[in-house]
Amino acid sequence: MSEVAEKPDSLSATLGLEHVIDDGAASGRAVLRYRARMDHCHSGGIVQGGFITGWIDAAMAHVVIAKSGRQLSPLSLEIKISFMQSARPGPVIAQAWIERMGKTTAFLEGRLLNEQGEVLAKGTSTARLVPLPKGPLL
Repeated sequence: MSEVAEKPDSLSATLGLEHVIDDGAASGRAVLRYRARMDHCHSGGIVQGGFITGWIDAAMAHVVIAKSGRQLSPLSLEIKISFMQSARPGPVIAQAWIERMGKTTAFLEGRLLNEQGEVLAKGTSTARLVPLPKGPLL
């Protein structure tokens, strides 16, 4: 399991990352907690779909990086998100897992849940696997 550093990187801060509950290294399932804010919203409190996509995509990246021992990074070739319910300001949980991973390509799945455990969105991604640069992740 992993914790977010005291001061998250600017992308994670923009997305509202509060806590990496599980990076997926041991469990095979990344679980990240975000806080949807009003500045993520349009139409009077509905989270914009790009943020929902970003939360699921980030969880999918976490599980690939963790399962590869920080050796590989996934570059999205395609991503599909199905929106089931509107997300509103407050905590949300992004979960992701590897459906199948080869040497150069991974097939990933994820979902976003609200506090009550209801599925707000589901996603799939095909990603090209590339070596992760050495040093701290940004």
